[in-house]
Amino acid sequence: METVWVKPSNPLFSYIGRIDQENPDQPVFVYACSNVRFRLRGWHAAIMIENRHAYYENAIGIVVDNEYRGKVILHDGEHEQGESVTQYLLRTESASEELKDLRKRYSIDHAKVYDLSAYMDGEEHEFMIFKRMDACHYFTFCGLIATNEACSAIKREAPARRIEVYGDSVSCGEVSEAVARCAMADPENHNGIYSNSFYSYPWILARRLGASLHNISQGGISLMDGEGYFNMPDTIGMLKCYDKIQYNPSLGEVKNWKFKEFCPHVVIVAVGQNDAHPVNYMSEDFEGYRSETWRKQYKRFVLLLREKYPHALILLTTTILEHDPAWDRAIDMVAREANDPKIVHFLYSQNGCGTCGHVRKTEAEKMAGELEAFLAKIGDEVWNDL
Repeated sequence: METVWVKPSNPLFSYIGRIDQENPDQPVFVYACSNVRFRLRGWHAAIMIENRHAYYENAIGIVVDNEYRGKVILHDGEHEQGESVTQYLLRTESASEELKDLRKRYSIDHAKVYDLSAYMDGEEHEFMIFKRMDACHYFTFCGLIATNEACSAIKREAPARRIEVYGDSVSCGEVSEAVARCAMADPENHNGIYSNSFYSYPWILARRLGASLHNISQGGISLMDGEGYFNMPDTIGMLKCYDKIQYNPSLGEVKNWKFKEFCPHVVIVAVGQNDAHPVNYMSEDFEGYRSETWRKQYKRFVLLLREKYPHALILLTTTILEHDPAWDRAIDMVAREANDPKIVHFLYSQNGCGTCGHVRKTEAEKMAGELEAFLAKIGDEVWNDL
């Protein structure tokens, strides 16, 4: 059988997430949980990816038939992983004209090849390749190398329900795999190896509800510039990133997102925990100028989202990660001032006191369960298109 190159624009691929698809044959994955799905049969296939590394270990997640199967490391924090295109093609038994063109096109090996054969058994399976982490890296999906009879299209409608989340590292699933440290501090110098968006509360919730998810979250991010941890020492806030498709200045051009590409039914706003760094002014002086400024800017952000999504339920919250309750008081003030029945404040049963470390898989499952129950009380009308 002939070995072929299946380009990313091929209808065999199905994409979910805020993905930069300006060039359909070079989609750029930026946000956690963004994914591409395809069906494969046979024994051998490989994906091509070009990775841009900023920090931490960078890896993609592999799901086969809806079961999480593990990760493939793109960059271990020191060295890029994977096989060069040239090396891989030299091992193929036969090559189509497209593959010969591919070899020329990637002769300087910008992209790397990652073998999927360990996940194949001759039968047909649905694969999902997803972004485990936030903008500690971007990757460009460059397509699939497989036999010409290995691929078939996914015949499924896009999920009718749609969720969008604006959050920080907890919403990304950072350190979620460190399950032995529930309610405890993170492992020292973890380098991102335990981070997995598949176990983040937003994606657990989306899977339970059968919903599409756009997870617009970034580890360390605050609401405003100059606070939090993202892009230190020149920290950048969500107000500068929320409308972007590429936003990490260390990884190249900053690009705007077209909001018409995705209209969620439910929007979860989960920022307000990193904002206490370097000064916890909301706790120290709730009525002071800086606290008042934050509340005004938070309200501005919420109303910007309302302008983008006139009919969405906008759920304002933080998480169970330890933080001063003054930030939740501030959010509650904004929710009441908005005077909009579809802008609501939500608190978890252990809000702000559930753990001193990042939220682990089991803790995220509980958070997702509480959100699911809350949405169920509102009723199915929340998912209606208007």
